[in-house]
Amino acid sequence: MNELVIDLEAEKKEILKRYRALLKACKPTMQKGDKRMIRQAFELALESHKDMRRKSGEPYIYHPIAVAQIAAEEIGLGTTSIVCALLHDVVEDTAVTLEEIEREFGKKVAKIIDGLTKISGVFDYNSSLQAENFRKMLLTLADDVRVILIKLADRLHNMRTMDHMPRDKQLKISSETIYLYAPLAHRLGLYAMKSELEDLSMKYTESETYKFIARKLNEKKAERELYIQAFVGPIREILIEQGLHANVYGRPKSIHSIWNKMRKKGIPFEEVYDLFAIRIILDSKPEHEKADCWKAYSIVTDLYRPNPDRLRDWVSSPKANGYESLHTTVMGPKGQWVEVQIRTQRMNEIAEKGFAAHWKYKESSSDSGLDQWIQKVRELLKNPESNALDFLDDFKMNLFSDEIFIFTPKGALMQLPLGATALDFAFEIHSDLGAKCIGAKVNHKLVPLSHQLQNGDQVEIITSSKQSPKEDWLNFVVTAKAKAKIKSSLKEEKRRVAEEGKEILERKLKSLKITYNTENIHKIANYFKFGSTLDLFYNIAKGSFDLKTLKEFQASEKTVENRTPERIDSSQIEGIINKVKTKDSDTLLIGEDMQVIDYKLSSCCNPIPGDDVFGFITVNDGIKIHRTNCPNATKLMANYGYRVVKAKWTSQKELAFLTGLRITGIDEVGLINKLTTVISNDFKVNMRSITVDSNEGIFEGSIMVYVNDTIHLENLIKKLRQVKGVTSVTRFDSEPQKIFKAS
Repeated sequence: MNELVIDLEAEKKEILKRYRALLKACKPTMQKGDKRMIRQAFELALESHKDMRRKSGEPYIYHPIAVAQIAAEEIGLGTTSIVCALLHDVVEDTAVTLEEIEREFGKKVAKIIDGLTKISGVFDYNSSLQAENFRKMLLTLADDVRVILIKLADRLHNMRTMDHMPRDKQLKISSETIYLYAPLAHRLGLYAMKSELEDLSMKYTESETYKFIARKLNEKKAERELYIQAFVGPIREILIEQGLHANVYGRPKSIHSIWNKMRKKGIPFEEVYDLFAIRIILDSKPEHEKADCWKAYSIVTDLYRPNPDRLRDWVSSPKANGYESLHTTVMGPKGQWVEVQIRTQRMNEIAEKGFAAHWKYKESSSDSGLDQWIQKVRELLKNPESNALDFLDDFKMNLFSDEIFIFTPKGALMQLPLGATALDFAFEIHSDLGAKCIGAKVNHKLVPLSHQLQNGDQVEIITSSKQSPKEDWLNFVVTAKAKAKIKSSLKEEKRRVAEEGKEILERKLKSLKITYNTENIHKIANYFKFGSTLDLFYNIAKGSFDLKTLKEFQASEKTVENRTPERIDSSQIEGIINKVKTKDSDTLLIGEDMQVIDYKLSSCCNPIPGDDVFGFITVNDGIKIHRTNCPNATKLMANYGYRVVKAKWTSQKELAFLTGLRITGIDEVGLINKLTTVISNDFKVNMRSITVDSNEGIFEGSIMVYVNDTIHLENLIKKLRQVKGVTSVTRFDSEPQKIFKAS
């Protein structure tokens, strides 16, 4: 094994060089005494981390310097945040205490460092409380948003330098990033950071696709730049003529956004036309900003025909995170649609640096959408009863949503996510109003609770003292606040009703001479397939469970197994992981003797030999094998990282594995016969099912086939693409109805 050769002198020079670059980045926000404070923090971090190295072998101090640089340059944070970024790992990883930090740097710095230390284990891989810890992280956001901003800078640098991490860690960290950190960056207005986090996550979770799109973008770079020059030339000329000073340039779309478009529309890279957007950044005085944006819009749309359905006006009504811009899509040269974004320098700084820039420009008297959002987070966190994973899902769903603007009867303006209903609006005003809501008047017209609101609606809520939250409300509300309040209320009601059922069951068991104890109650719940004892009690109280059937249980009581626990504890997980471990590996080898350990191939993604895979420990179904690009992989690894085990295929005798192919093309006589000939005769592949739909000369089909491995599958796809009339053949993960739930 090669020893790491360290040149200490060269490292000292590099550390000094990076520190000077950091000072340069901090200069715009520096005030008197700030340089001395930053130097103090740097020297303490340098001393504290002096014997520590990263996985790459580099000195650990490179990391806090880089995090501080991101905080200064890319987020625009001030000296207090830079000091905290430099010291963010000091209390957790070294002997330095919070008291020492407070003595040297003050209470504010100590409080932020404390927040960063508390959330450093939000995604601890040995913890089964990841979602609960995420809730704690949001508590710090509600307290001081700088904690989250520094955490995002920390995550971005870790993602940029993850090449030296083991593969399983890369997958887990990337999954958390795409699942939570990228949406948080989006909601806080850090669009450039959000795009980079998504791209870096994709680099590890979908590495082949990432490389393919990156290569294609590079191949088209020269052609793209020529097109942009031809497009922006006339715009620049007229802007100058009209006396508008602006920076006009093209910006390529992120790899992740291109991949999203390819997946959503089911098209190849060559058919994604909007690979870039044009930005017009105006140098305008505050009082002329809106007028200048609309002047620039008029210039663009006079030159190029706009698509009337694609105008987005966030200048008149900014997004909740402070984002302001005019977006339009116009028909450019060669019949190509081009997206154009128009905003001022101030708006652009808010778009790039999000919350920090928004704070800089905010007038003390105004209550911004972002402040309202943070207030909503505080309210959501007040409910300690809510299930942490439900909270996480509901909260995450609202991070990416577009907003609509709704008026109260008195003319006050409120923001809600797109798709919000009258009931969401009621809960947004007050929880009690939502709980008692029976209907609403939208623009003076009576509508039901489920009525979806439109931008500009005026809404009046109608209530009744006899009303209470219903379970079906969860089918149409969309805001995290409404969902959390309804679930909390239903849970409380269910508990109250279940108490009656518990008493009824106790009396019935006494008459049957069955001991009423925890073990027997669990056995009964398990025997009658109830999800929990609470469900059993509740159904008894509601009369939907026939108590006479308890005699069946009594007759078979000797054979009833103990109920499988609803939660999987750490000792069970350790036991399974120890079974997986062999003398020289901690990886599950798929294809070896299944008597040693119980594992199955997951039906939600149908992995086959050659796929990049991982194992997931379920509560009562052994280990499930998933593809790393399975639709459910991100959620599983982000929420249950501690239940993930490494897995790989072993060389084995030929077996057949189920997978799906989606085929599209031009419908012609005999096409199905040609396809089945290739599959059955040429490749000797068995088919499980085939479905074909033809409409106006175009056919779409899906075929479930049994193949040996990815090479076998790729050869079959290649051959099917050569069939005359076929335009595309792609593998798909599973039948659309299969939605995976962790168990």
